Amino acid sequence: MTFSLAFLGFLHYLCERLNNCTKMMSFAFYLIICVFVFGYLCIALEYPLKINKAATALLMCAVLWTVFAMSGTGAMTPAFAEGLTADNFSDFLSTNIVHHLGETGETVFFLLGAMTIVEVVDRWGGFRVITDRINATSKVELLWILGTLAFCLSAILDNLTTTIMMCTLLNKIIPVKHDRWFFASMIVIAANAGGAWTPIGDVTTIMLWIAGKVSALNIMQMTVLPSIVSILVPFAILSYTLRGGHVEAPVDDVVDDSPASRVPAHQRKIVLFLGVGVLICVPIFKSITHLPPYIGILGALGLVWMVTELMRPKDPAEQNYHSLKLSHILRRVDLSSIIFFLGILMAVGVLQVCGHLSMLANSLDHIALAEPYKYFTIDTIIGVLSSIVDNVPLVAGTMGMYDFPIDHYFWEMLAYCAGTGGSILIIGSAAGVAAMGIEKIDFIWYFRHITWIALIGYLAGALCYIVQYMVIH
Repeated sequence: MTFSLAFLGFLHYLCERLNNCTKMMSFAFYLIICVFVFGYLCIALEYPLKINKAATALLMCAVLWTVFAMSGTGAMTPAFAEGLTADNFSDFLSTNIVHHLGETGETVFFLLGAMTIVEVVDRWGGFRVITDRINATSKVELLWILGTLAFCLSAILDNLTTTIMMCTLLNKIIPVKHDRWFFASMIVIAANAGGAWTPIGDVTTIMLWIAGKVSALNIMQMTVLPSIVSILVPFAILSYTLRGGHVEAPVDDVVDDSPASRVPAHQRKIVLFLGVGVLICVPIFKSITHLPPYIGILGALGLVWMVTELMRPKDPAEQNYHSLKLSHILRRVDLSSIIFFLGILMAVGVLQVCGHLSMLANSLDHIALAEPYKYFTIDTIIGVLSSIVDNVPLVAGTMGMYDFPIDHYFWEMLAYCAGTGGSILIIGSAAGVAAMGIEKIDFIWYFRHITWIALIGYLAGALCYIVQYMVIH
């Protein structure tokens, strides 16, 4: 405790001294970058370090906000610090913390609701209705079945919910860990591609749609083909490299003594269709009411909770159904992944408030290329960056940089790039982070085995959009 207080006191003294002169004001600015990069590396090396990424994210979040609070405007770019004084900085800081906590809370509560609904469906045996019909043992056949299913579902639901649902499904049909890692990674690629071409499939496309940068019909027409290409190319390559490969068959249900094995078939179907149905209705609810998606997912969770309570037998002697109560199922939800979301998104919020992300976005505008290739290049770079830094603040910063009209090619390609570029790294998208949490996928393993194929698909889809634009115009 004494050491912590001494360290904070030293940090406060250092930042205060740095703010006394213009030359040293940038130290805190670069210190924030260094802390973020170091924290990011610790997250990437979670398994070699044996430190849970949620712990790293929370500590990084706290340190970044502490450095910002103690250094004041010295941690900000001149443009972002304009108009701020020592008297109003405290109010500015409090307002931004509450603002980013609110935005982060929307994602966290949505994730909590979606993961719980999927866990309910799994616990009641709903996914067995699907898994019992998937008899493929060929890796190539299974790749196309799961990829197509993830692509289509994410266009209707969203890439995060689809990934959670499909990764839960994998546990029922693929018993070998590294096989599950591979197919979970392919699901992430397919889900991100499927979510990029609809206005309700990915959070960045939703942002562009709500801000009036794109229209629903046009974004679907212009990005559906690049999104399809972004999974066709890597899947075609893998179909060649995986030919002849087979996955181990799942354990026979005869030896399964889980509570789900004793749930009647009609109740399994009810829970499956109810769970999938309410998840599908969430984006529709958002489109009709214009309320945040987490409101819809929490209402959906309440409905699923109520229906499953009514389906449980009233006989207290029936012990099988005690473990099917939603209050019991909540204990099985991976809270560490949710805490990771909280930490990493709040940490990125510091970079946004201080102007780091805006400075990065503005630097892209100096690329010496003629239009439209200049903006095609910027979109492509933003997509690659979204695999490292959260795509939401990147897209938000980009929206503030340009004033192109609705359905401009820049916004269309940005929707594709920001939606699919996150697949390049496992922590580059909400879907990837969810898969990483559920399957405990190692960052280095993903980088070595999946990044190259995801990058090929991403660049193929980007090239497809450019060719498509040239043909049309």
